[in-house]
Amino acid sequence: MSNQDSVQETKKGVLRRAFVCAFPYTLPICAGFLFLGISYGFLMGTRGFPFFYPMLMALFIFAGSMEFVTVNLLLAPFNPLAAFLLALIVNARHLFYGIVMLDRFRGLGLKRLYLIFGMCDESFAINSTVEPPEDVDRGWFMFFVTLLNQLWWVSGATLGGILGNIVTFDTTGLDFVLTALFIVLFLEQWLATHDHVPAVVGGVLALICLVLFGPDNFMIPAMLVMVVAFFIMWRFEVPLSFRKQKRGARS
Repeated sequence: MSNQDSVQETKKGVLRRAFVCAFPYTLPICAGFLFLGISYGFLMGTRGFPFFYPMLMALFIFAGSMEFVTVNLLLAPFNPLAAFLLALIVNARHLFYGIVMLDRFRGLGLKRLYLIFGMCDESFAINSTVEPPEDVDRGWFMFFVTLLNQLWWVSGATLGGILGNIVTFDTTGLDFVLTALFIVLFLEQWLATHDHVPAVVGGVLALICLVLFGPDNFMIPAMLVMVVAFFIMWRFEVPLSFRKQKRGARS
């Protein structure tokens, strides 16, 4: 065996070990992504978009919540500024994800470009916390985690888009799936933490903006007001926990 063949075989071994190590971590995400992806693709199919729309959006946007929102943006009057601001605010959390991952992505070469693009909540949770075994290349491990998670989402979106163009029944109210998604995410975060001040503040500000701007125009003002409110709370060290306030009152 030549040195070149030996190097290629070694590289294949590195890739194989990284893939085998990453795959089990993505299986729980696969179940959720396939279900949500099918819902998203089906929704686009029932809105008259061919299956390759959700497939390509899953490939090149790969931002689940924003992809759901984009369904209505594509059907609304052309407003690129509003779409840009909405996308920026909905995905602003990735700014903080990126800061956390700066050290872990350092020195990974071209893989870093895809890791930055494909970093979703689930991939961030795995890549920021899991340390692969010593015989597994960490860069390729993170690469395959990200790639597999996107593959599950693209597969679900494509399948849903195909079904949405084939299955014919009354789909009135199906667009409520986006509202249901955000309600579930809100409840999950509420139950996962005892600190509900940010959720309450966000809910109150959203209701105020809903009354002031109406149901068609309140989302962007609400998000902007929330960002400003949380910045002010952080700047002046306003407590973000009911529990801390109660303990302080008793003491």
